[in-house]
Amino acid sequence: MGSTRSIEILCLVLAALVLLWTHVLAQNAWGPCALLGAFAVAIVLFRARVFFPGSSRTRLNVESWTMLAFITGVLWLSGKAESPLLNLYLLPVVLSALTLGRPATFLQVAAIVACHLLLSFYTPGTDVASLHYASQAVGQLAPVLLVAYMITTLSADITEARERIENLAQVDALTGLFNQRMFNELWQREHAKCAAGGVYALLMVDVDKLSDINETFGHDAGNSALTLVAQCLQRSIRNSDYAARYGGDEFAVLLPGASVEVAEAVIKRIRHNVYKTTLDLRSRMIRCTVSIGVASYPKDGRDVRELLSVADRFMYRDKELRRAPAATAKA
Repeated sequence: MGSTRSIEILCLVLAALVLLWTHVLAQNAWGPCALLGAFAVAIVLFRARVFFPGSSRTRLNVESWTMLAFITGVLWLSGKAESPLLNLYLLPVVLSALTLGRPATFLQVAAIVACHLLLSFYTPGTDVASLHYASQAVGQLAPVLLVAYMITTLSADITEARERIENLAQVDALTGLFNQRMFNELWQREHAKCAAGGVYALLMVDVDKLSDINETFGHDAGNSALTLVAQCLQRSIRNSDYAARYGGDEFAVLLPGASVEVAEAVIKRIRHNVYKTTLDLRSRMIRCTVSIGVASYPKDGRDVRELLSVADRFMYRDKELRRAPAATAKA
């Protein structure tokens, strides 16, 4: 992560400049140079993925604690508790707060408090048991605690907002099912998985006479009917299946690993659940029905567009068959 590298480099540069300006390097160059060199090498090694393959959180943990140890070493060389670099402790806290969460961050804050106590104990003229030291320590460490709290809170809010945005990009706002774009991604993934050998079924579901409900009771009633069907779909499928609002009054259901017989059983379950769930509209109990078409891979086609066409065709055929009895009765 580029921001992590920037924080580490900033820490290294600030430490080197202060050590140079306070003449620490002139007095004893070996210790400070070894510390700076070791941290510089660590920054380079952290970028080599061979040490932390597929485990970015572990790498970030190691980086933040290495930075904390480096800063403690620099403080030891540049005046201990009286060092002008004491605020460098904010850098690993910021890194941890942005990437590792509140528990890890406050664990580091506790370690910083312990390091401050250790540095103060070895600082000439400092009595760590005195009230003067306690007040001074609170003044120096309070900003670290406040920064840890504020950034972890902000980071949690940002993460929550990002999850909401991602969820909105995947889910239909009205029904709570996947939207068409997300469903197509899941479908393509399942299709590619089955290319080497496997089966799945695609259902296309259309709400019957939704336009009549909209005209008679209003669009809110139509939305209620769509929500009802969506809930029935969710109750009728397995956790491994996918249901989506595919557009308008159409829904799509993907049944991974389902044979034709399994798909037919799911269709019966959907019809039953939809019909037995009534819609209360202006004190009238309305029963919804759905028309369903099914296409099975690879029996009905090996291309997703072909399968969609087959499922759509069977769905409209089912709709026509449902209208036929009504037309016959009128004649």
